[in-house]
Amino acid sequence: MRFPRSSGVLLHPTSFPGRYGIGDLGDAAYEWIEFLAKSGQQLWQVFPLGPTGYGDSPYQCFSAFAGNPLLISLDRLMTEGLLDAADLADVPAFRFQPIDYGWVISWKMGLLEKAFVNFQARSTAADRASFDAWCADQAAWLDDYALFMAVKHAHGGANWSTWARDIATRQPAALAAWRKQAAVHVALHKFMQYVFFSQWGAVKAAANQRGIRIIGDIPIFVAYDSADAWANPELFYFDEDGQPEIVAGVPPDYFSETGQLWGNPLYRWDVMRARGYDWWLARIQASLRLVDIIRIDHFRGFEAYWAVPFGETTAVNGEWRKAPGADLFKTVRAHLGDLPIIAEDLGFITPEVRALRDDFDLPGMRIVQFAFSAGPEDPFLPHNYIHNTVVYTGTHDNDTSIGWYRNSSTSAERDFARRYLGRSGKDIAWDFIRLAWSSVAAMALTPLQDLLSLDSEARMNFPGRASGNWGWRYQSEDLSTELSGHLMEMTYLYGRLPPQPEEETAETPEEESAPA
Repeated sequence: MRFPRSSGVLLHPTSFPGRYGIGDLGDAAYEWIEFLAKSGQQLWQVFPLGPTGYGDSPYQCFSAFAGNPLLISLDRLMTEGLLDAADLADVPAFRFQPIDYGWVISWKMGLLEKAFVNFQARSTAADRASFDAWCADQAAWLDDYALFMAVKHAHGGANWSTWARDIATRQPAALAAWRKQAAVHVALHKFMQYVFFSQWGAVKAAANQRGIRIIGDIPIFVAYDSADAWANPELFYFDEDGQPEIVAGVPPDYFSETGQLWGNPLYRWDVMRARGYDWWLARIQASLRLVDIIRIDHFRGFEAYWAVPFGETTAVNGEWRKAPGADLFKTVRAHLGDLPIIAEDLGFITPEVRALRDDFDLPGMRIVQFAFSAGPEDPFLPHNYIHNTVVYTGTHDNDTSIGWYRNSSTSAERDFARRYLGRSGKDIAWDFIRLAWSSVAAMALTPLQDLLSLDSEARMNFPGRASGNWGWRYQSEDLSTELSGHLMEMTYLYGRLPPQPEEETAETPEEESAPA
């Protein structure tokens, strides 16, 4: 699908300001939407919105279908009568940033459980009917997810592969017993999903009403410790005990002598093909209920993926294996039409991967920070772009632009950047924004950290670092009128404003009576 010329900002909801230790879907979300609209932006990109596990990464979720309860607005629950003012009167002294996930989780989950108890006691018949209808509509994924989370809670949060073998391998008698034994916690997790989807649906509707489309990620792989892997073992390379046989990663390259060992379970594409890719069709449909445009993370894995034997400590001893490629995307197009998809085509990209991207007319990605190491022919330099491209100053995995310039780049890269820009580098973040916005790329995006000209302390993620990521937040006063005006001017100058409706000019009485 081709996209119109537009621009926007990358910001995950956890980064919203607020007094509850983590960003949520309350007032700050709507203030953010207004900031984007007043700044002429048409795009808002978020990370995966699922429930996060160890390391708090939105790219390692307990479900590819569920939402993150930590994003639920407690203030909205109080407005709806599911929490009382007294419940929020004594909020812990959370540090503002980085987010202290452990403290936030233990405190906030207690309040969500209280809201659930109040829902059971205070809800009207219409409220309960709405909840029951939603649960029935979402049962294909919700039933397994809620049971997975309830059993996981009963096992102290342990990975499902360590549970008793009967429930780990989903024996019918064990499933029935656990549904009865953990019924209260199953209902709690269904309730939290109901609330999340209700609140996110309202936020998305507000964004769409202001002409803003939301871009959301689909990571190609799912986490091993997830309801997806537990509920669908036949779709993965698992042995009879549920242990992975091979796992995902990327091979050694310029950046890492040992590659990257991600550890995600790998798909049995032959099984998926035989089932008509039904799981992928459901996943894409679910994503498009949450967002307007999908960015597929690690797109190259649909052409071929790096498979590492389970138990290896590095990604060195892996091998490339073929994925379904065009067959999957033809099936998706046949069932769902021409979808709004962006291909994250970074990393080791072969002619076959480029052909897969181009055959389905998917825009790829360009990163401004990557542009200054190989001279004028570098494909990340804007003069080498094509229109069907999405350009970023940087992503969540990169340093901020100022951090890149001061801390992460080489002297040769900095010198070439100054020569290319014709600038001193003093205002490098906005130099990069100008470069992205002025390019021919259909869509241009920047992290909020670059709009705010922040250094490395605002970096969102360090790939390969197991903890200490995903904690950055902005302050309410950061979204100033001056910043909005600056962004609006940049967006106007480079033709990325939304189309303006034509004004109808009424004829004057004199014009109406004038002779022909």
